[in-house]
Amino acid sequence: MTRVRFLWTLLLLLTMGVVNAQQKYRLTAEEATNMALKNATELKNLQLDKEIQLAKNKEYVAQATPQLNGSVQMQHFFSIPVTLIPDFISPAVYDVLTKNSVKDGSGNPITKPSNGSQFFPAQFGVPWQSTAGFQFQQLLFQPDLFIAISARKKAVDYTDANIRVMEDSVKSNLLRAYYSVLIAEKRKHYLDESIKRLEKLKIDQEKLFKNGFAEKLDIDKTQVSLNNLTTTSIQIERLIEIGYASLKFVLSIDQKDTLELADVLTDDLVKKGLLEMGAFNYNDRKEIQLLNVVRDLQGLDLKRQKLSFAPTVSSYWSYSRNALRREFNFFDFNQKWFKSSLLGINLSVPIFDGGQKIQRIKQANLNVEKINNTIQNLQRAIDLQLKAASTQFKNALSSLDVQERNVQLAEKVYSTTKKKYEQGLGSSFELLQTQTELENAQSNYFQALFDAVNAKISFTKALGKL
Repeated sequence: MTRVRFLWTLLLLLTMGVVNAQQKYRLTAEEATNMALKNATELKNLQLDKEIQLAKNKEYVAQATPQLNGSVQMQHFFSIPVTLIPDFISPAVYDVLTKNSVKDGSGNPITKPSNGSQFFPAQFGVPWQSTAGFQFQQLLFQPDLFIAISARKKAVDYTDANIRVMEDSVKSNLLRAYYSVLIAEKRKHYLDESIKRLEKLKIDQEKLFKNGFAEKLDIDKTQVSLNNLTTTSIQIERLIEIGYASLKFVLSIDQKDTLELADVLTDDLVKKGLLEMGAFNYNDRKEIQLLNVVRDLQGLDLKRQKLSFAPTVSSYWSYSRNALRREFNFFDFNQKWFKSSLLGINLSVPIFDGGQKIQRIKQANLNVEKINNTIQNLQRAIDLQLKAASTQFKNALSSLDVQERNVQLAEKVYSTTKKKYEQGLGSSFELLQTQTELENAQSNYFQALFDAVNAKISFTKALGKL
């Protein structure tokens, strides 16, 4: 019994853990947008790119700060290197002998050999050598590093501009998915209402059929319409499930979590904020902002190439101690270590490189011209996009107004036809026909609503005010 109780307790704890792990979200479109911007993987990676760029900026600055390096070296020569030394002794001896007219054993005067200078081998040094010291370096001027330090802010601006471009994309995708689900839910609600009306109509027809006041054909026609509506409702329900799954993916939340949309989609919501959009400015577009930063970076690259003719200047100072031993006794501190210290300045002046720098400057100039052409072309494309988006939005709003009136008229016609049918003044065929017309009007309305929502998002994005 104890073991069974333990297993039940463990199962209960695991079940509670699963329940607690699932979360419930109820989000407005604005809240969902903020959540998507916070959790989107693309934006997280771009934020990491910004952190990487900030680290690179610090790396560039660090290169211009003093550098200190230490080194320890130990060598053992199994054979000490041989150096050939000119024979500076023999010439002096022969000069003395010649000067004093010294003769050899045969009585001949001793003269200097005519075969030129002689060399003899000599070994200098000891088998064990060690050096320990450090070197201080300070870069005073280097053109490419100077430009890299100057371009730090622009490099960060580039990552920020990329983030803003991606934010627009995330917002657009999120809002389209959010409102698509709302439209689908609203359409399903209307379909369910139509299904209820047809079910009631079928029940009434079955009663009338039993009393001999209706034909079986009327019931079959109603059943066909009911089957079609039920199938459509099931399909819409599955599309809603896919829509919620897509939303959860965009929001980066678990598919097992519960998501509820808090906004209520109305025509006024679609038209809301139109007056606040204001005039258009190219600089409102995130793509233009990005290209402007790229142009500035290209200008800095051109400046860097022009400065490549300038010299590189650096200073250095080194200090070391050397130990020369005939045997391995470097840890004997009674033995002497010899000091060495050096201070210097290094000036590296480019003189001739076959025209490489000139060609790099030419390439940098052409790159600046290319980015200017790209910006101009994008501005023309934005003009076209803005005009098309504005026209599509106007058409979508006009269509939405028309389809809304059509739904109102279809509801009015259906209500009148239903009353006539209930009073025995109309046929079931006429009622089914008006029901079908109402469904078509509602379907056209929801399509117009979907088009209007997408057109508004596209128009707002074209204005750069998403």
